[in-house]
Amino acid sequence: MVADLLVAVAAAGSAGVVYLAAAVRVVKQYERGVLFRLGRVSGDVRTPGLNLIIPFVDRLQKVNLQIVTLPVPAQEGITRDNVTVRVDAVVYFRVVDAASALVKVEDYKFAVSQMAQTSLRSIIGKSDLDDLLSDREKLNQGLELMIDSPAVGWGIQVDRVEIKDVSLPDTMKRSMARQAEADRERRARIINADAELQASKKLAEAAQQMAETPTALQLRLLQTVMAVAAEKNSTLVLPIPVELLHFLERGGRPSPPDRDRDRDRDRDRDQGQEKDRGPSPGHTDGGPQLPVTGTGSAPQVPVIDTGGPPQTPVTGTGSTPRVP
Repeated sequence: MVADLLVAVAAAGSAGVVYLAAAVRVVKQYERGVLFRLGRVSGDVRTPGLNLIIPFVDRLQKVNLQIVTLPVPAQEGITRDNVTVRVDAVVYFRVVDAASALVKVEDYKFAVSQMAQTSLRSIIGKSDLDDLLSDREKLNQGLELMIDSPAVGWGIQVDRVEIKDVSLPDTMKRSMARQAEADRERRARIINADAELQASKKLAEAAQQMAETPTALQLRLLQTVMAVAAEKNSTLVLPIPVELLHFLERGGRPSPPDRDRDRDRDRDRDQGQEKDRGPSPGHTDGGPQLPVTGTGSAPQVPVIDTGGPPQTPVTGTGSTPRVP
């Protein structure tokens, strides 16, 4: 009798242990448990720790609340300025509502992946190439907003979206390299021209200062000679002062008194030559010179009006002109 009682107690204890083992569920710290009783969500979400369920009636499904890193496959698209690019990204999200993540969507990871791919294609078509290369922060925010809008209803929160790489065609890379090289060369030329302008202004100020103080120019020449001599070369430098060049230039030109004396001598010589030639025809001492024209051997003399009645010019046919 006692033996049967002990066997019954042992059997009950074993059944209790089996039942307890089937009813106990352990939820980890980074997990939450959703209890389905006969296919329906029952009660609140189970917290981390030891939880009991009814075997064969309840089913506890755990959901990971850690941040999930989901790589987005590279998507090929055409930008707004008609450039073909391949862009890949990465999405960081986590589950904030375990019941919604299990009930409202079949596979929330696959759903987030597909939404990220379509959103990435849309961002590529709305953006320019320069924005994809330089203004990625703004594109990341826009992409995060596009993915997070439908994911909120699934109990998922998108923490961050990052564009990892933008792949360009080889021809576009070469064109961009030439553009960058040309821009660098332009900036170098501008900087060089600016330096030349500043140097010319400083040299002009130095020349003005040396013009006011000639001794400074001599000291500068001596410094140049010392600098050349310090190199220990065979070049011989003979600096010529600028004042010497001006003196030599003035020496080849006549002075103002010499020019006046040469001009007076030339005028006297011209007057002497005119005296040697004598008076010209039609010239009389003390009176005006009259032009004389002749036909044959007798010159024609014009009639000079003396205030009387008009006179007719007389043409001479002999050797002696007839004067009216």
